[in-house]
Amino acid sequence: MRNRELVRLKGMLDKLTRSQRKALATELAALESRTASTEVVESRVPARPVCPHCASRQVVKNGSADGLQRFKCRGCLKTFNALTGTPLAGLHQRGKWLEHAATLRDGLSLNQVADRLDIAQSTAFRWRHRFLAVAKGVQARQLAGIAEADETYFLRSAKGQRRLGRKPRHRGGKASKRGASREQVPVLIARDRGGATANLILPSTSGTDIGAALKPILPEDTILCTDGSSALAAAGRELCVEHHAINVSAGVRVDGAWHVQNVNAFCSRLRGWLRRFKGVSTRYLDSYLGWFRVLDRSPGLAPQPASLLALAITV
Repeated sequence: MRNRELVRLKGMLDKLTRSQRKALATELAALESRTASTEVVESRVPARPVCPHCASRQVVKNGSADGLQRFKCRGCLKTFNALTGTPLAGLHQRGKWLEHAATLRDGLSLNQVADRLDIAQSTAFRWRHRFLAVAKGVQARQLAGIAEADETYFLRSAKGQRRLGRKPRHRGGKASKRGASREQVPVLIARDRGGATANLILPSTSGTDIGAALKPILPEDTILCTDGSSALAAAGRELCVEHHAINVSAGVRVDGAWHVQNVNAFCSRLRGWLRRFKGVSTRYLDSYLGWFRVLDRSPGLAPQPASLLALAITV
């Protein structure tokens, strides 16, 4: 738009009614949000993009579509853009993506997301799990120094499924039996003193299953601290790492440099954060665990929506 056209447009603003100004402001805000989301998406494109279809570097620009630069591969002749091959490919209403990322930062329920973004609850659900597809795999690949491990349990849930195979529970509910049972999903929390964290959903809490889960992330020079769990002790022996068991049940909290307060504090924060959702479907538990790990990496400093959006399209 030329400057003279812009001046003419500004001169027409005072002729608009109040409702028209509000409608125009809404449209401009939506356009700005869409532009901001597009900038985040396209900032992830390297200077020399690689074809997501055949991994060729013989790529040239090929116009644009829906506000995104398109590329064409001279190897396989297919076209693509910055979203091709990412979890967000095919999603619409890009102007609301940054605001949706803000709802992830704020830990809102699906009803709250649908109300804030003026979208259907089914859309809020689909967006949530597309945005979390990458986050659920972002966790420590290896712990270092002193590592702490403990088990925690989440009520097995079929939330959102039509066929339950049991009587429905009200807003999360409680297990019919106390302690560990098939009604509970065991999750192993492993965390080193540097804050590197892994959440591992276990088939059972046997020493063998715990050892198999810990083996890839615990080098032999790691010092493992646990509570008095016999299964964790068995896992420590199986992994041949130095192991210190803290008898928490007897009131022991710290034994010199050895304690499990770091991992216990993480478990407490995780469980407190999950309560807002009134029960989490077991099918999506790994997504919620990943979501919390992303939020917990910078305690006291919530991640910016742009960084959450950028994470969602990481390939």
